[in-house]
Amino acid sequence: MYAITETYSVSPQIGPEDVAAIKAAGFTTLICNRPDDEVPPGLRAADFEALALAEGLAFVVVPVSHYGLTLDIVAQHGAAVTGASGPVLAYCNSGNRSTMIWALAMAHAGTVSPDEIAAVTRNAGFDMSGMRPTLDALWQQAQAKGQE
Repeated sequence: MYAITETYSVSPQIGPEDVAAIKAAGFTTLICNRPDDEVPPGLRAADFEALALAEGLAFVVVPVSHYGLTLDIVAQHGAAVTGASGPVLAYCNSGNRSTMIWALAMAHAGTVSPDEIAAVTRNAGFDMSGMRPTLDALWQQAQAKGQE
């Protein structure tokens, strides 16, 4: 697990045996950013949803693929993070996609600046520098909306 902020962490693919430990670690929400077509049976979203709900965790599926990422998907992820009742763990193949979509969601919502995003993601071991122009543009759009 990699802590991005005090309330948002990312992880590579989890296993069914990890769900109870995720709950015990204090997480309240589990977000699956991995499309089902990337994983074998037993590691699909529906499998984890049942396990998460049995542990009392909220479970949200926001699949992020290399075939397209829209602002609707970014906003859906952001809403899951900001609407969570406590700490969130998002998982994908390596943790990178879950970090990337969080960064986009926070810039898009205007809640975390690109400078802060760069710092916290770098501290967690993820390099988001290639996304900086997009983060800056989303941040500027959010700030402009806030001034209207």
